[in-house]
Amino acid sequence: METHFESNPLIDKLPKHLKQFIKPQDYKDYTPINQAVWRYVMRKNVEYLSKVAHESYLEGLQKTGLEIENIPNMYGMNRILKEIGWAAVAVDGFIPPNAFMEFQAYNVLVIASDIRQLEHIEYTPAPDIIHEGAGHAPIIANPEYAEYLRRFGEIGSKAISSSHDYEMYEAVRLLSILKEAEGTPETDIKAAEDRVDYLQNNIGPLSEMARIRNLHWWTVEYGLIGTVDNPKIYGAGLLSSIGESTWCMTDNVKKIPYDISAADQSFDITKPQPQLYVTPSFSHLNLVLEEFANKMAVRTGGLSGIKKLIDSNSIGTVELSTGLQISGVFSNVIEHEGKPVYVQTTGNTALSYREKELVGHGTEYHAEGFGSPIGMLKGINLAIEDMSPRDLRAYDIYETEKVILEFEGNIVVSGEIITGTRNLRGEILLIKLKNCTVSHNGTILFEPEWGIYDMAIGKEVISAFSGPADVNSFDMITHVPSSTTIKSKSSVERQELENLYKNVRDLREGKNATKTIENIFEIVARNHKNDWLLSVEIAELAKKENNIDFLNKVVNHLAIVKQNRPEIGHLIDNGLELFLESATA
Repeated sequence: METHFESNPLIDKLPKHLKQFIKPQDYKDYTPINQAVWRYVMRKNVEYLSKVAHESYLEGLQKTGLEIENIPNMYGMNRILKEIGWAAVAVDGFIPPNAFMEFQAYNVLVIASDIRQLEHIEYTPAPDIIHEGAGHAPIIANPEYAEYLRRFGEIGSKAISSSHDYEMYEAVRLLSILKEAEGTPETDIKAAEDRVDYLQNNIGPLSEMARIRNLHWWTVEYGLIGTVDNPKIYGAGLLSSIGESTWCMTDNVKKIPYDISAADQSFDITKPQPQLYVTPSFSHLNLVLEEFANKMAVRTGGLSGIKKLIDSNSIGTVELSTGLQISGVFSNVIEHEGKPVYVQTTGNTALSYREKELVGHGTEYHAEGFGSPIGMLKGINLAIEDMSPRDLRAYDIYETEKVILEFEGNIVVSGEIITGTRNLRGEILLIKLKNCTVSHNGTILFEPEWGIYDMAIGKEVISAFSGPADVNSFDMITHVPSSTTIKSKSSVERQELENLYKNVRDLREGKNATKTIENIFEIVARNHKNDWLLSVEIAELAKKENNIDFLNKVVNHLAIVKQNRPEIGHLIDNGLELFLESATA
């Protein structure tokens, strides 16, 4: 298989759990119609966006090696993106939000390598190479914006999701696939739309991931920059939609100064946006992002952070004040006076320090979960982590000593100390006990029969975030999408049309073609009455050859197509305007 893919040091350094989403780009899968769709959209975009897009867009097209005439291949993109410190990988449609964000944190652009159908040339709800390649790639050539994108990924990948978020991801992914696939029964689309509508209307409190995805949508995807009265486009969703990039500049779309309130403004991916946010500068985007991050559990920790992880029902991490990191699926927290005094995970758990798993504390050792008190000892102002060797000796927290440690919140640990684990600064991270019992108000949390007890040391939870501290601690190769993109169906009629598109492409490029331009047009007009883009390309060639009689014949045919299909009349006019002074036939 020809993949047209050149790796890049950034891709080589990606962790395995991200590499599972990467798929090869087989350039031969792109048909002549696909190439014509890319060419049409790019020509219209460059012509129109040169007036309304941020100045970085056109500069970025050149820097990132994107061509107007040809769908980009990953080989060329990676070779050139390498020069600006980025890379690109191909994926299959939507990938989970956390993974998408994490790719950005590694300076890797995720590109859905499929391309929209001709029938969806203006807009598709499914991510495609026009949206990702022609939308995202050019703007990252702007260093200030590229750093925002990287920083957004770094912060966003730590955002805690809810089970509802994953349901919504699966529902939107399926809907986008069904809407983009040709011949999908209306009943299937309606069922998928109903599912998305139900989830959107029963969303409940927004999770961190839902809120930061809103910020992503209103900036990276649908952002405007400048002033409310004179905005420019920089969002990839607008840059890649020849319909919405025009619509968004009208008074029909409300323009709002961008601030953190955008985090609470949800969106519908299947419809044009009724309002858009305008940032005064790319630097302002970072200010809002930091303002949002300051309220995330990754920075605030505490009881609320643990509760968010419990609600997520997926792997997350809490970090204690000593730097000890507990990673797993959190199932319970005991609280006292608004603070966590005991945390519990279920199933595979790993303990780390500074994102590196502690020796002997991986998921094999903690396969049944992990529980530990957190906080201060009752009646003692000095936290265990702050005790000097003399303090530890005074409180019998010492090897071979039998101790009874009563924590605030009535958590009691009794047992015989075996040893302790310290960090590089000499602070105690863990205390290992045997013959240990842990209880809370008489309820047993750990029994001696269960084996050795490892007690985490930390007076408070300073951080809580999605995913493991050390990505190597868990088997993260679990990506099994519930739906896959649907390829165009082959037929004798479609194959004939594809061959005609190829002939026109060959003629335009000065290659030998099996048919003359007149022969091609005759077959199109007779056998493919609904097709319009090929006739536009034929008219362009006729104009280039100054064959005025033939040009008029083709334009008259397109006028009939417009009468029969008024919904695509503006697309025909827009295509003709690229090379004709007047396109109102």
